[in-house]
Amino acid sequence: EGDAFERQLYLIRKQASHRLRTDASLEQASMFYVCSLSTKVMIYKGMLTTEQLFQYFSDLNDPDYQSHLAMVHSRFSTNTFPSWDRAQPCRFMSHNGEINTVRGNINWMTARQGVVESELFGDELAKLFPVVEPDCSDSGTFDNVLEFLLMTGRTLQESVMMMIPEAWQKHETMSETKRAFYEYHSAMMEPWDGPASIVFTDGKYIGAVLDRNGLRPSRYYLTHDDHVIMASEVGVLPVDPANVKSKGRLQPGRMFLVDFEQGRLIPDDELKQEFAGRRPYAEWLRNQRIEVKDLRPNKEPHGFDPETLLARMQAFGYTTETMQFMLLPLIREKRDPIGSMGNDSAIACLSDKPRMLYDYFKQLFAQVTNPAIDSIREEIIMSLECYIGPEKNLLETTEEHCHRLLMPHPILSNEELAAIKHMDHLGWRAKTIDITFDRADAKAGVMKTLDRICAEAEAAIDEGFSLIVLSDRHIGPQRVPVSTLLACGAVHHHLVRQAKRTRIGIVLETGEAREVHHHCLLVGYGADAINPYLAFESLWQARRDGLLDNSKYSDDDEIVTAYRKGVAKGMLKVMAKMGISTLQSYKGAQIFEALGLMDEVVERCFTGTASRVQGVSFEVLAEETLRRHGLGYPEREEEQLPVLPNVGEFHWRAEGERHTWDPQSIADIQVAARMNNRDAYFRFADHINNDERTRCSLRGLLKFKASPNGGPIPLDEVEPASEIVKRFCTGAMSFGSISAEAHETLAVAMNRLGGKSNTGEGGEDPERFNRLPNGDSKRSAIKQVASGRFGVTIWYLTNADELQIKISQGAKPGEGGELPGRKVDENIARIRYSTPGVGLISPPPHHDIYSIEDLAQ
Repeated sequence: EGDAFERQLYLIRKQASHRLRTDASLEQASMFYVCSLSTKVMIYKGMLTTEQLFQYFSDLNDPDYQSHLAMVHSRFSTNTFPSWDRAQPCRFMSHNGEINTVRGNINWMTARQGVVESELFGDELAKLFPVVEPDCSDSGTFDNVLEFLLMTGRTLQESVMMMIPEAWQKHETMSETKRAFYEYHSAMMEPWDGPASIVFTDGKYIGAVLDRNGLRPSRYYLTHDDHVIMASEVGVLPVDPANVKSKGRLQPGRMFLVDFEQGRLIPDDELKQEFAGRRPYAEWLRNQRIEVKDLRPNKEPHGFDPETLLARMQAFGYTTETMQFMLLPLIREKRDPIGSMGNDSAIACLSDKPRMLYDYFKQLFAQVTNPAIDSIREEIIMSLECYIGPEKNLLETTEEHCHRLLMPHPILSNEELAAIKHMDHLGWRAKTIDITFDRADAKAGVMKTLDRICAEAEAAIDEGFSLIVLSDRHIGPQRVPVSTLLACGAVHHHLVRQAKRTRIGIVLETGEAREVHHHCLLVGYGADAINPYLAFESLWQARRDGLLDNSKYSDDDEIVTAYRKGVAKGMLKVMAKMGISTLQSYKGAQIFEALGLMDEVVERCFTGTASRVQGVSFEVLAEETLRRHGLGYPEREEEQLPVLPNVGEFHWRAEGERHTWDPQSIADIQVAARMNNRDAYFRFADHINNDERTRCSLRGLLKFKASPNGGPIPLDEVEPASEIVKRFCTGAMSFGSISAEAHETLAVAMNRLGGKSNTGEGGEDPERFNRLPNGDSKRSAIKQVASGRFGVTIWYLTNADELQIKISQGAKPGEGGELPGRKVDENIARIRYSTPGVGLISPPPHHDIYSIEDLAQ
């Protein structure tokens, strides 16, 4: 009866909140918030310090006010704007950390609202929607879903285990029953991923869980007088050491639970084995799980078509640089290729060349107290394995819930795609949807096609299909493909809005996607699996042309295997940049920012993605698509190019993409430096500034406002230049990334000015600590301690005016610094205390600093 009353209170509160917080007639609708409406717990919170809490809520000072538990949160906001309603604790939990996948988690929960049913709420279940209230913090969002699971019949512990599972995929010593529990529930819900220490209670239990990586501190004491104290640090409450019965810390993925009815602390193993043993999850998985290898194609897959290959590659935007700098190195090195010195070409929205839609997106990365994952050293907790296809009712637990297709890798071979496209297996069927349009439709064809494929995708669900395949295979002289990213995003978000997305899987058959960044974007915007058939064909042709070693790649299958391995390593790296461990969590999480897309494009196809700068519209994207298509399929045959174009995106090329560093700028700066030529320097400065202003960077579009005084301020009223330059600091480029001559010259120059040069993370030769005979100094005033500790000694540290602890890599944020082995000569190796010829990689996170507490120490 108590639980039934709690559900009624929950229903009342949700209805009131939905009505009042969305009432446009109320001036302060967003100020309405019910902290708690429960017979079991009371929440006291606000934008207050812990001392202010007792002053504000005077009843907490009454000695007669007693409770068997207290859950306290006194941390400040790190990733959301603080407000009274976002203050913690939430209704069932408190959270120290960040949920990096929250955008995807919200979208998937919104989609599940179309398939959930509850015997406990019946027809009133819809009154609880949306489950996730708008404008919540990541913690508030997690609490909304936790409460929903709890109120609809699941226990608190089971709900937390579903939302924050252990790293079970590669855990060799985990029991089979527990592994089966986690795998079964992974077919129902994606993990809520990110650094997190979460404390939860429903009044009957109080417990805590740590994320699978253990990136937040959680320590506990159990005293002889039966008190349990758990906090992010030791010493939050005074405890007599003689009274401590036991103490410890919460380990990655582990759970800590106090059961007040039993009056004891329940160990993690006992708790999880109890839930894992309640149902025959392993047997259910064996009976219901579908694997790609079990599917047998009843039609031959599409093969290699060298006759039309060049035209198709041109139409999909392939260039000689695509092959030279991206695809061939990906195969040879089996990882995402790495360049150097940054990207100085024009950003996509300012370029006058047709650019791929993928170029308008930038990957986000974890920062400061939200560390990246080390995808090399911590690969054991990462996984690309994922279930796809229709989901069942989240609020039930049946054998049919794991009747889904298990994908060990997001990249499909042509044979695997053929098996999926023509499958008729245990009631599963796939429908192929053509995403090309008639060339005669011109620019209007893009919008008409998006409308059509969204309608066909929704119809496929109603017709009982389990998967849809969005395919651009029909490209030809009169058929123009819509960007696969545009089509995938449009269909995904259309189905999310219709609450139907979890009823079907989305597979892509694409000639457009070929790079790691492309695949990450497609998965990030809802794709379940990808078949990059044209990337395969282009590499098969490269092998036939002698561009790949036949002794290593004797047939086309080995090319596909190498490509998949390289993409897998690249995708894990990109996921790790944002502190995300599993592809299932990354899927639909939209960990990107758009740069230069109009709101009309973002709102329809990439809903919820930050786009701070307007830019190209659907019309411009359609024009660029038609220009690329016209290159591969010109109206007159004599205009057909016999080779791939080279637009100079990576290397400067006359008449190609504009670069900041072109022959003129390099020549002028060299003349200015070598000959101390003032005129050459100003030619260089004017050229660079004009390039910035025209089409290279956003910064170049900024202008200084006119002075409010109507003219410049007299120089004698401001600081002299000799004082201003003393605040100048160089960039933290290490010796190794630049030459010894350049590194030392920067140091001498800054020391002459009175500014500061920075060693970067490569150490510094002790010889430079001594002054030169002419009085100059090559000593860098700023020394860095980075994640790789290269060159760090006590002597190095004491020869610094300023020490910088480098929490994460700046040049390749979230990836870690890398110095290729070919650049590590004897001198660099000596200074970095390493081995000549061996590549050096700084771990992406600084393994001593995962949280604010670590910084405080």
